[in-house]
Amino acid sequence: MHFIEQDIQNRTAREHGDYKKLIGEGGYIAPDENLWQDILSAVVLRKPVLLKGPTGAGKTKLAESISAAFKQPMQSINCSVDLDAEALLGFKTLVQREGESRIEFVEGPVVTAMKQGHFLYIDEINMAKPETLPILHSALDHRRMMTNPFTGEVIEAHPDFGVIAAINEGYIGTAPMNEALKNRFIAYPIPYLTGEQLQQLWNREFPEADQALKSFMLELAADLMKQVQNGLLSEEAASIRSLLDATALAQHMDPLRAVKYAIAEKLEDDSERDLFMDLANTWKK
Repeated sequence: MHFIEQDIQNRTAREHGDYKKLIGEGGYIAPDENLWQDILSAVVLRKPVLLKGPTGAGKTKLAESISAAFKQPMQSINCSVDLDAEALLGFKTLVQREGESRIEFVEGPVVTAMKQGHFLYIDEINMAKPETLPILHSALDHRRMMTNPFTGEVIEAHPDFGVIAAINEGYIGTAPMNEALKNRFIAYPIPYLTGEQLQQLWNREFPEADQALKSFMLELAADLMKQVQNGLLSEEAASIRSLLDATALAQHMDPLRAVKYAIAEKLEDDSERDLFMDLANTWKK
């Protein structure tokens, strides 16, 4: 993977001005030995990366870890049905300069990332309206440029500019991605952690926690994943993020109450909540 290491060295040698505070923290643990290197390969080749996986699987943490690995700032977009071109590119505003009023353009995350050579992280990309994101097509393909419709400026992407998007498929409020948009990405599945990787994560996040508590959470996590695979629970029930929240709470209260607040109460279906708590009671000896 010499070409990855060389590219990291080249990028980290460049200065990013006042944007260092936007560099993410590392710490993502890959579910297998290849995934992390495979994603970095696409980043080095300037290919837009699409992270596909359930909520709480660590997609945002993975994007932050890529930012940290390259010491490269990251601009973020949180998609919703209200996302529009101004939220992506920026907007015009009236300002006072030397006693005169003038209109200036305030650059948004896409324009800033393209000009400054930052990563652009598009979270929950399939929450945006299908007609909103085609404006990015020319920035995402081999052209790596776009014309700003608000100013007429032609923007050529900085060599370090990269795009990482995250998608939760099949969730309420989401829609299938436009095929022309999806075709511009290289897609990677991001599953929940299991086994040794999950234990490694718990040991890192809760080094002082009681071993019995960590064992309870890890056994519950494995059982929840089985129930998700069997179709008896939705993926939200096995969210690693929620299990981490539950572990944090459980250091200050009964673990069963902790998992109830952090996970069970967020499940929409009564039967799922009951099944979840039955499983938790089984493992809490």
